[in-house]
Amino acid sequence: MDSLFAKADAIKPLNKKRRTDGRDSRPKPGPSKKPAAAPTADPTAASVSQHTALPRSLRPSSPPPEDAKKYGHIHNKKLRTTLTRQSTQNARSRLLVKDAELLLAEEAGLMEVEGEMEKTWRVGQDEVAAAAGQQGAQGRQEWKMDGGPYRTRYTRNGRHIAVVGKKGHVATFDWQTGTLHAELQLGETCRDITFLQDHSHFAVAQNKYVFIYDRDGVELHKLKSHIEPTRLEFLPYHWLLVSIGNPGYLKYQDTSTGQLVVEHRTKLGACQTMCQNPHNAVIHLGHQNGTVTLWTPNLPHPAVRLLAHMGPVASVSVDPSTGGRYMASAGEDGTVKVWDCRNWKGAVRTWNARGGSAELEWSQKGALAVATGGSVNVYAKPSIQTPFAPHVAPPLYLTHAVPHRPLTSVRFCPFQDVLSVAHAAGVSSILVPGAGEPNFDSAEADPFENKKARREREVKGLLDKIQPDAITLDPSFIGSLAPTPVLSTAVDGAHSIPYARLPRYERLRAAGKADETEEHLSADPADGTGAGVSTQSKAEKERNRMRGKNKSMKRFLRKQRKNVVDPRALAVKKSLEGAREARRKARALASGEEGPQKYSALDRFKRAS
Repeated sequence: MDSLFAKADAIKPLNKKRRTDGRDSRPKPGPSKKPAAAPTADPTAASVSQHTALPRSLRPSSPPPEDAKKYGHIHNKKLRTTLTRQSTQNARSRLLVKDAELLLAEEAGLMEVEGEMEKTWRVGQDEVAAAAGQQGAQGRQEWKMDGGPYRTRYTRNGRHIAVVGKKGHVATFDWQTGTLHAELQLGETCRDITFLQDHSHFAVAQNKYVFIYDRDGVELHKLKSHIEPTRLEFLPYHWLLVSIGNPGYLKYQDTSTGQLVVEHRTKLGACQTMCQNPHNAVIHLGHQNGTVTLWTPNLPHPAVRLLAHMGPVASVSVDPSTGGRYMASAGEDGTVKVWDCRNWKGAVRTWNARGGSAELEWSQKGALAVATGGSVNVYAKPSIQTPFAPHVAPPLYLTHAVPHRPLTSVRFCPFQDVLSVAHAAGVSSILVPGAGEPNFDSAEADPFENKKARREREVKGLLDKIQPDAITLDPSFIGSLAPTPVLSTAVDGAHSIPYARLPRYERLRAAGKADETEEHLSADPADGTGAGVSTQSKAEKERNRMRGKNKSMKRFLRKQRKNVVDPRALAVKKSLEGAREARRKARALASGEEGPQKYSALDRFKRAS
């Protein structure tokens, strides 16, 4: 049948095109000079194979890596195939990751000098922009505005920026494309601004309350519980808006439900400095008396209280590159200190910054920016994290002079080598090579996300929201195995019985509520030594026995309890009988009426039973 279809020319290849140059492509009659082609064995297969492809499962593939696991012992063919495919893919992924590590062996993005006489801080911004190329040079920008001094804040993906002026000028825009989202003239004092889950919502700390606006600048909420706020922070994994103000109350507002979760009274007056640890979501506050306190929602008192400076604290920042291990603080006297958050045993490094109080900010790769006076100095690790006793500044990595004073805020742009410096005349952005993280996780923060990806990430963030009670200094504590419980709850450690199974008197002793001057009866029925005998006098026993029993209701209830079998009463009764029998035997031995008991070889079975 196939040969008949082939001879009838039922299936023809479709790659032949009709000629349009007016010449006839059909063969002309007459003798042909070219030899005839050899006939195909199967014309149908030859015509179909030009327009079909072999299934992917049947195509020849490269052999699996040697370290891939083998599952030949599994009898289920479908399960064995699935596991083999997964192990092969995992082994190939490991090889690709190993190759990527070879490509990223060196420190990326940092400036390097050729000789010892050259210094990186001598390189100016013009030279950096010329070497960075056209795309990298876009980060160096200048925005001049009239409502200063200003403060800035970036979104988590580093694409959008929000600026707020002290006179009420608020603006949010995409700094890479120059697209303006919203611009407001509030006409009152504004102290801080922060984005919420993304650039679609932002909060402004205004003169009296905190206000929440959408991307177009429409007012959505007025949070009256946040009075006279000075600083704002947003915890993205917990959906909490945190504020501190002049009254000295630290407040947590759940932006997903709109409820005020908790408020803490710091008892340290007005606070102008606040930052968050991105590793464990702990809030760091700097106070006017020189102390730095660490707060969590589940503790009414500071988790850590540190005397950092002898004067007011001007700025606090936490290093995200080391998992929140290091904290930098600056005082009004110009002193900058780096602390180790694991032990708090003194400052790791201390130096004096010229120009008075400083503003601090850590980058994603561990570069510390210190804005003081009229210049911005950037220090790179590991020099700022290496313990050094003398009060000498670490080696300077980059410096830039800003003619506008005062410098009120410094912010590193995530995933970019850009540092924005807010001052009285607007915002200036400079390039800091090696400051941003080059590899981003699109599931956490994607600089190139579209509208659909943003919606999906917002829904996923709500489903994965962490409860405020989970915020602790050590986040690895949650999910770990509990330590082996200590069952011994007795005061003298004579036994190891759980607290719920102890007798009443032992529970009172363990709680510290027992009267140690009186000996109480033992609840052990096998104890016949007479240690449970009470030493109270006859008058005290009579008084205790008759206490509260002169009422008819209690007498009626006592009669109702005659037939109730109480294990504790039976144990006490048996203990009294044992003590009475022990006293009788002791009197009989003393008088000579009975001799000492003689034990036989079979008595040990009676005692065991």
